[in-house]
Amino acid sequence: MNKMDYISIFGFVSVLYLIIRVDARAHEVQGIDQNKVGFDDNYVVTWGQNNVLKLNQGKEVQLSLDRSSGSGFESKNHYESGFFQIRIKVPPKDSSGIVTAFYLTSKENTHDELDIEFLGNKEGKPIRVQTNVFTNGKGDREQKLVLWFDPTKDFHTYAILWNPYQIVFYVDNIPIRVFKNTTSEGMNYPAKPMQVVVSLWNGEDWATDGGKSKINWAFAPFKANFQGFNNSGCFANGEKNACGSSAYWWNTGSYSKLSDSEQKAYTNVRQKYMNYDYCSDKGRFRVPPSECKWNN
Repeated sequence: MNKMDYISIFGFVSVLYLIIRVDARAHEVQGIDQNKVGFDDNYVVTWGQNNVLKLNQGKEVQLSLDRSSGSGFESKNHYESGFFQIRIKVPPKDSSGIVTAFYLTSKENTHDELDIEFLGNKEGKPIRVQTNVFTNGKGDREQKLVLWFDPTKDFHTYAILWNPYQIVFYVDNIPIRVFKNTTSEGMNYPAKPMQVVVSLWNGEDWATDGGKSKINWAFAPFKANFQGFNNSGCFANGEKNACGSSAYWWNTGSYSKLSDSEQKAYTNVRQKYMNYDYCSDKGRFRVPPSECKWNN
């Protein structure tokens, strides 16, 4: 194994086994032919128009980042619950300081937000995935892990389940993070109408080695590719609690917690690949934030 390998063969086999275990439920959850939905059906380009390229009749989009601009797009609709997914291939080679992001946000000062961000790295070093949860404008709930594959080599599926019970972040059908609804215990939980946003941008001030590794513009333009533009979500229409109805499959009791096979996969991934959890950062929090006891 050379330094380009992200995990041992044993680790890969164990993750592959767990992916197969949860795959049946994943197909039930998704229930979508992603190839039938084009970009223009659900999304619109919002910035860096000159750095956005539509491919394969709108079934794939490429975002670019150069010295002049990054780029991004967002959903046409606002949602109040749902299952949101996209296939991503992140920029290869030296991507230090580059952030590829897929997230939901309500876009206001006291915003709710659910983040999946890929933090670029020097060639040969692993790209970390960072998740974060914002409620009423407060974030600082970062978790980071190293993937069990190289996300620059091929497309992989990243998803966010958001319902009245829990928020689950997925990588290729494997849950990597769970944030439970504990409003009954006085905790905040994302509930504002949110859009899906995807972007490629300059994060060199913080993204790699705490901002020490800057963007190597010799490798520009940096390119990330995206496929699968369907979303299973409840449109925000102003009707209170309508999007919490069990008439939507993602709100049924089956998705109020992880299945047994998902729980095993979740535990395995967090034990082997997580390398940062804000709940364990005593330098930042002498006393762990209150929600941590329900989400560990």
